[in-house]
Amino acid sequence: MPRDMDTLDATGLICPLPVLKLRKRLRALAPGDTIEMRADDPAAVIDVPHFCAEAGHELVSHSRAGDADVYVVRKGG
Repeated sequence: MPRDMDTLDATGLICPLPVLKLRKRLRALAPGDTIEMRADDPAAVIDVPHFCAEAGHELVSHSRAGDADVYVVRKGG
């Protein structure tokens, strides 16, 4: 049975904190696990996909929910 998706609320944080907190949380996850991060920093739209590409993680989805962007990231192996 798959475990629940991990979540991270990075709203109210500014660059580079959302990505730094995402990186720290991903370290604790197993490869293939996913995390959903909410962020309202405008720079996150650029920073999160760049971080995923550089670190070998998969940006599964990016959507908008109210005043925040929602990123679903799968940890790479």
